[in-house]
Amino acid sequence: MMQVIVTKAVLPPSALAELKDWLGITTTVDDTGLSALLATALDVCADFIGMMPLACTAEENIPLPTDRRPIPGPMEWQTRTYPADWRLAMRRPGFYTLDTRPVTGVVSVQGLLPDGTRTNMTPDEYEIRLDADGSCAIRVNNPVELNRGVVQFTAGMASDWTTLPEPLRHGVMRLAAYQYRNRDTGLADALPPATVSALWRPWRRLRLA
Repeated sequence: MMQVIVTKAVLPPSALAELKDWLGITTTVDDTGLSALLATALDVCADFIGMMPLACTAEENIPLPTDRRPIPGPMEWQTRTYPADWRLAMRRPGFYTLDTRPVTGVVSVQGLLPDGTRTNMTPDEYEIRLDADGSCAIRVNNPVELNRGVVQFTAGMASDWTTLPEPLRHGVMRLAAYQYRNRDTGLADALPPATVSALWRPWRRLRLA
């Protein structure tokens, strides 16, 4: 999977004002640096919890044909004999699940040609499955001369900064403040500190290797 952020999450001026108030800063000299720390803290939060905190637009590069599901699901084991009944089933393209969560909508699906150019797919050439847990699965029907695709989508737990769950928002604020205060020491390299990870841990989505 290769994820690319097309449109970054928007951090409003109120977020910067909140951080400056937390740090007791009243001047505008460090505004650029503080805004960068907030954006970085938001990225660290996304990596830690395995989900996009704020609404953004992103792309993922996917294989074509989509996921062939070489390992049968638990319910399917009971209705098929293995390997005889699975030889054909394993060759049928299935759904490929995007790594990013929570996906709120799919903007487009494109085929990626060998020279790097893209070709748009029509809605009848693919299927989309959005699940309640925020996962999104794509199935491309009969891709011709394509071995990669690009899915562009919107994702995010909250539409804006004010609707982000308080522990996540507070953790982003604390991490940005921590980095600012320890910018000249080695302590700034520890991401995130224990006080922040404790706030984020209930939202963490673990991935199996």
